[in-house]
Amino acid sequence: MNNTRQDVRNVAIIAHVDHGKTTIVDSLLKFAGEFKVKEDQAQDTVLDSNPLERERGITILAKCTSIGYKGHTINIVDTPGHADFGSEVERVLRMVDGAILMVDAVEGPMPQTRFVLRKALALGLRPIVVINKMDRDHVRPSEVVDEVFTLFMELGATDEQLDFPIIYASGRAGWASLKMEEQGKDIAPILDTILAHVPAPEARPDAPLQMQVTMLDYNNFLGHVGIGRILAGNIQKGQTVALMHHDGSVTQAKAAKIERFLGLGKVEVEKAEAGDIVSIAGLEGVDVGDTICRPDALNALPPLSIDAPTMSMDFMVNDSPFSGKEGKFVTSRHLKNRLEKEAQTNVGLKVEQLEGEGKFKVYGRGELHLTILIENMRREGFELAVSSPEVIYKEENGQILEPMEYLILDIKSEHQGAVFTLLGTRAAKLENMVSEGEDRLRLEYLIPSRALIGFKNEFLTNTRGTGIMHHSFHGYYPKVNLPDLRHNGVLIAKEDGETTPYALYALENNGELFLGPGEKVYAGQIVGQNSRDNDLVVNPCKAKHLSNMRSKASDESYVLTPPRQMSLEQAVEYIAPDELAEITPASIRLRKKILSHLLRKRTEKAAEIAEEEAAA
Repeated sequence: MNNTRQDVRNVAIIAHVDHGKTTIVDSLLKFAGEFKVKEDQAQDTVLDSNPLERERGITILAKCTSIGYKGHTINIVDTPGHADFGSEVERVLRMVDGAILMVDAVEGPMPQTRFVLRKALALGLRPIVVINKMDRDHVRPSEVVDEVFTLFMELGATDEQLDFPIIYASGRAGWASLKMEEQGKDIAPILDTILAHVPAPEARPDAPLQMQVTMLDYNNFLGHVGIGRILAGNIQKGQTVALMHHDGSVTQAKAAKIERFLGLGKVEVEKAEAGDIVSIAGLEGVDVGDTICRPDALNALPPLSIDAPTMSMDFMVNDSPFSGKEGKFVTSRHLKNRLEKEAQTNVGLKVEQLEGEGKFKVYGRGELHLTILIENMRREGFELAVSSPEVIYKEENGQILEPMEYLILDIKSEHQGAVFTLLGTRAAKLENMVSEGEDRLRLEYLIPSRALIGFKNEFLTNTRGTGIMHHSFHGYYPKVNLPDLRHNGVLIAKEDGETTPYALYALENNGELFLGPGEKVYAGQIVGQNSRDNDLVVNPCKAKHLSNMRSKASDESYVLTPPRQMSLEQAVEYIAPDELAEITPASIRLRKKILSHLLRKRTEKAAEIAEEEAAA
């Protein structure tokens, strides 16, 4: 008996950040007539439904869609390209039988291309290579194909995997072609290649139900939702199923609702069979990697291995004097519920409650992974304070190991001296250097993850905004010595009040300001950066004494340098271990952990005495 579903194909689209995955999906949906969006909704990159994804132009969450073509159902999974969301990629690749590898016709393979391709090849997926953005200037498709083939060889691809079909396409223009020199009429060659090259999914329709959960969702009415591919048997709406957890325990749940993906949405079905990718609602207590099967036929699948988090941050209740003035959710109960809810669906994230009220340690796959969560929370109305990011160390055979990243930089040759100096101070090791064209260089480095905190801003400054950087997690290596990356102290407000032009004008000589005139501040808030390496307590609220010779109106004559405005990422990168970033829906403020200047001095003195005693 044939154990494959010939009417279904399951394929993932994998690529580096910004190589056109979501845009190609747009073109496929339009071609299949499934691109039905309302006029008031976004008309491009429609799978990037999260507002943050649209603003940043990146995919954060893996998403499923499906289209009908020539009597077949093609299930397509759009995956994130950024290393911080790698845990999403690893899991969704287990639902598919083939992978479309998208590569930019100008840039060629990049760090994340290597990362996602390694995962796909290890799972034995059949690849299709699409050389995208063929409508760009200075395309070099033949060289890029050679680079892709070399990458396949380096990653140990099998002979079958090396025999990959190549398609040349422009996702934005909506065409694909099997010939390098010919522009296609439509996107159909990609769909035809999927039908011809991607194997039909294995299906054992007569065997007992077996399905592994690879993605999670949450429905406010029906509870936990498990998404995955049915490997054997079938499932009906209302059926009682067994959830086999990774710790060996078994619980029972009811399949309250079964949905298949279609176009941009889902359609409810009464029954789903082996080979289908479905979402099942009502599975209380479900987790990624759990096996869903019949209670009378328990048969667990191998657990999913997910890369461990590499970075952590402390999240805590906002206890500043301005607490509760700008947000809706400010208590420890709100913060705990929100973080626990996020941990249910965001598998790369771990939450641990610390001692003390309203304090949590949140572990993630990188700085971007954690700041995306913070940004979503502040948009929902949360107020919180967060600490500076810390990397997670490991100990093996008595040696301390730390996470390292593979960093690729594309710079103009004129900036190489400044970039070499910058990376030299961050313990980066040069792995490769290639000259590209007359005036550009491609540098490849191995660099500690903690050295990348705050690196992007300095790099863009040193390259005058022309540098391009990409990095991905490379592995754990012996810990290296790294100097303090912040060379300047900060200016700390002495008392509560409102900033005045008179006081700020005087403070400009001491460094760079983060606030303008007329802004409310509190004692312990950071108002600027000191030009020296020590912290300085200042009074930004000092008013000018009025007399017969002086009038308040003359305040208007002070010409102030515009203050430095920080984004969320910049604020989190900037703060030192004894500082916090206060995040509210309306503001981002920097502050000392201990607001009282006197108490801070006592704590520092006690720490110095303890150090001297330990040394003695």
